[in-house]
Amino acid sequence: MKSMQQPQHHLPLDLPLDLPVDLDEAVHRCLVAGFDGTAGVPDTLKRLIERGLGGVILFTRNVRDADQVRRLTDELRALRPDLLVAIDNEGGGIGHLVAAGAPEVPGSYALGVVDDPDLTARCADALAGHLASLGITVSYAPVADLQHHPGNPIVRTRSFGAEPELAARHLRAWITATEARGVASCAKHFPGHGGTVTDSHHEMAVDRRSYDEIRADVEPFRAAVAAGVPMLMSAHVVYPALDPERPATLSRRILGDLLRHDLGFDGVLVSDALEMKAIADRYGEAAGARLALAAGADQVIVAVPDLTTTLACRDAVIGALRDGMLAEERVREAAGRVRRLADRYAGAMGEGVVAPWDADAGLKAARRAVRGGSAGSGVGGAVSAGAVSAGRGAYVVDLFPPPHPALNWGGEDLLSEVRALDPTASGMALNEVPVDPRAMVEGVLRWAAGVPLVVATSDAGLYPWQRELREALVAGRGDAVVVETGLPDRAAALCSYGRGRVNLRALAEVLVGNGV
Repeated sequence: MKSMQQPQHHLPLDLPLDLPVDLDEAVHRCLVAGFDGTAGVPDTLKRLIERGLGGVILFTRNVRDADQVRRLTDELRALRPDLLVAIDNEGGGIGHLVAAGAPEVPGSYALGVVDDPDLTARCADALAGHLASLGITVSYAPVADLQHHPGNPIVRTRSFGAEPELAARHLRAWITATEARGVASCAKHFPGHGGTVTDSHHEMAVDRRSYDEIRADVEPFRAAVAAGVPMLMSAHVVYPALDPERPATLSRRILGDLLRHDLGFDGVLVSDALEMKAIADRYGEAAGARLALAAGADQVIVAVPDLTTTLACRDAVIGALRDGMLAEERVREAAGRVRRLADRYAGAMGEGVVAPWDADAGLKAARRAVRGGSAGSGVGGAVSAGAVSAGRGAYVVDLFPPPHPALNWGGEDLLSEVRALDPTASGMALNEVPVDPRAMVEGVLRWAAGVPLVVATSDAGLYPWQRELREALVAGRGDAVVVETGLPDRAAALCSYGRGRVNLRALAEVLVGNGV
């Protein structure tokens, strides 16, 4: 979640206070704001915090190193101790705290492949312990979506898997471990984003499955609620079987009838970022804020760094209260939930010394997740180091998609991890279609003559250019070792089920033949 477009609002920084003080504070409690910079709190953000802002969300743009992040969170909380400080912290290749020394853990899909809830708990504990050491209160994780549509472009290895019971086991482990660290977890994206073929960052996603099929996707969220998850995040997805008109974030039927009544959730429901095009292009961020709160959300995220968009959302909510379009009782209810959450988590942050965590848990999990060739949609057998080894001196071609504009990428690639173990290895890492694919293939076949060839793809089924390059290289080198770093692929001899740094390191160990 971060800015997908430039804000179009040009409003005064602050409107006059035209609501009762306590109601004005309640409005601000319902907002989570992004901002720019690593040093100092912008004056506009200070004024929002003084009026009761519920939370801030940090991104890579706010992170230089661990000491700097701790100074920043201390400064934010000095303005108001019950301010919630949040960040996306799923692990794997998605995370904003690499520069701050974040623990390296695989993404959720690899943890589901291993299916050891204790190991999942140790990975979640490491992430949460690190957040606590930085003064961060809220982790917008774990992902509770089920990954069962092969064309889904956004969930994939962020999910624990396709089976509700599997996801439920690991959600319980993650939530319990995070809670033990005094950090609020947040299961997302209700009622499930895994059945779409559209990324809601780019346009409105629609899940056209039946009511019964969608209800199956709700079960991991039900398990998260039963495990005591304090927060849920809504999906910017339309489910015609549940509400034919509005996406979940704006739907009273989904947020009220399904989430509050059926699941019995009484924690804080936060929207996904309002500037995502699924909301911004169809409704606008300001109208989205008003509609989301009216539908039952307790907080809305406005992640763009330019605070004029946040102010426009705030002003829309104030205007809706003034005009009677939004009930005062609804805003007070939402703010009350946010206050209770802040009392529980923000108030305790910074008390005592943070206990150490298992820094090796992530690599242990990633090693256990590496599997031999899949039978397609299923999971292949575990491999021991060297079982599918390319050997030393290999030429590695690592193909992967360009970084997602709203998800952090730490710059990791398989070639670098192989070379860290075997300096004689060579190759290329490519995240875009080459200018001349035929020339590239011919060049690789020349350069790799006489040495092992490794061809790695990442979700090749979604990216034809990867698949075509792989097929051309394998046609020229039938002995090439084919690797998949995304979801399982029939063509792959090895699968890592993720592109986090530890996933790639574990894969490199097998390829080089290092005993572990």
